[in-house]
Amino acid sequence: MKAVVWHGRGDVRVDEVPDPVIQEPTDAIVRVTSSGLCGSDLHLYDPLTPFMTEGDILGHEPMGVVEEVGPEVPNLSPGDRVVMPFQIACGSCFMCSRDLQTQCETTQNREYGTGGSLFGYTKLYGQVPGGQAEYLRVPQAHYGPVKVPEGPADDRFLYLSDVLPTAWQAVAYADVPEGGTLTVLGLGPIGDMACRIALHRGASKVIGVDLVPERLERARARGVEVLDLTEHGAEGVADVIRDRTGGRGTDAVIDAVGMEAHGSAVAEAAQKSTKLLPKKLAEKLMTTAGVDRLAAFQLAIDAVRRGGTISLSGVYGGMSDPLPMLTLFDKQIQLRMGQANVRRWVPDVLPLLTDEDVLGVDGFATHHMPLAKAPEAYEMFQKKTDGAVKVILQP
Repeated sequence: MKAVVWHGRGDVRVDEVPDPVIQEPTDAIVRVTSSGLCGSDLHLYDPLTPFMTEGDILGHEPMGVVEEVGPEVPNLSPGDRVVMPFQIACGSCFMCSRDLQTQCETTQNREYGTGGSLFGYTKLYGQVPGGQAEYLRVPQAHYGPVKVPEGPADDRFLYLSDVLPTAWQAVAYADVPEGGTLTVLGLGPIGDMACRIALHRGASKVIGVDLVPERLERARARGVEVLDLTEHGAEGVADVIRDRTGGRGTDAVIDAVGMEAHGSAVAEAAQKSTKLLPKKLAEKLMTTAGVDRLAAFQLAIDAVRRGGTISLSGVYGGMSDPLPMLTLFDKQIQLRMGQANVRRWVPDVLPLLTDEDVLGVDGFATHHMPLAKAPEAYEMFQKKTDGAVKVILQP
């Protein structure tokens, strides 16, 4: 089969690889019909490359049709249309029973001290072949895949794999009071969808911050008050947010940017220094002394009101990040974060994916591209050219 394969920093190719087969009785094989390109995939392009291995198959936002199931998958049959959550969870362990599927004790990666395995990610998270491919082996298929109806195009349901539950969790963790206010930093796919969900759930004011004109315009068209970071600067943006909220700041801030925030030149240089090191030394540096570019998080701390909540959905990977603990403590800021527990939020989100399309998922993707053009898609998405906000690959 054809699959998107990692060959090195900034080097992904579409290769011929062996077809997946059933390996465990709880496996299924799915023929992929659509697979999203995520901002987290770009982390594998650069900051997290020390943990990648040439030949890794990428992608963690797939959906498709079941081709084959193992003997311990009673809930699926060939021909079922399914969406795969990006994390792999068993559904019955201590963590899964508490709706913390990203911490699944069956698929945890104890060698590295990390949580449950993920499709198409680094060896920190199981190195499980991903879904930017023609076929996908799905472990723990008795629990993970979400069956969806026939009829609507893939775009109606594809975002159940990651975008929708991640954005939903970001808003839930932000704990915006009824009629309250929210700032969303970063208007890529997660930030954009978080804005839509927050307005749907009753926020009176949502302020979106970005520096890409197309992303700002998309959010504005959905009723979001937008601020251009290049026009105001980080300190200026925080001042404007306070001006629009009675001098306090918003009740909550969602940081949907994470480690790739602009600014923080020293941290950026530290990240890039791993390129110059042997692979083993680079891994050691990242897991013991790695630092993030914290410009977005610093802005969140500045823009949230006293006693407010910061919700981190953007991925961070540093181990020695300097934080303004005095300010966090003095402002009595609540902080919640983590990978989305997809199955936890599916019952909340799936009923919204009706013909009314209240969250605008049918038109959410900016680009649909054949799997064969994945290298071009990665480059376009990383450079934010041609108005790329969400790219869908189709085998």
